[in-house]
Amino acid sequence: MSTTTENTDLHLSHLDEDGKVQMVDVSHKSATARSATARAVVRLSPAAYQLLSAQHNAKGEVLNTARVAGVLAAKRCAELIPMCHSLPLDFVGIEFESDAAAGTIAVLATCRTRYTTGVEMEAMTACSIAALTIYDMCKAADKGIVIEQTRLLEKTGGKSGTWTASV
Repeated sequence: MSTTTENTDLHLSHLDEDGKVQMVDVSHKSATARSATARAVVRLSPAAYQLLSAQHNAKGEVLNTARVAGVLAAKRCAELIPMCHSLPLDFVGIEFESDAAAGTIAVLATCRTRYTTGVEMEAMTACSIAALTIYDMCKAADKGIVIEQTRLLEKTGGKSGTWTASV
């Protein structure tokens, strides 16, 4: 993994000096442009992938539903993850990359804000919920669908600058 700045003060920011959970105080921070992109892979059986792809508009409907679910999830991240801040989102985008040979659909979620804290959790939540929505809509054909490799790909902005995942 690479960063533009190396963090030498490693600690768990959501724990105080006594080890008790806390919400991070961002009131002293300046609002800056921030973005984050996350990715997850949904792996279907060959039969389920073929069924999803073969039905007229079925894939489009599944992915459009997953896209809407991902956007809604990003907007509600602070309601799901206890120490996340509620923050104004300027943009949430969900994209899909299908790989018929592998039987996978990659979900990419990008979130942007101009605020005092980052949007990594919003991107991760959007990505995860979009992937879960694909599972939900395809589970009748394949209960063994696997959601894998959910990870942050990149974040920009804030005190720590740009961070990009290594391959």
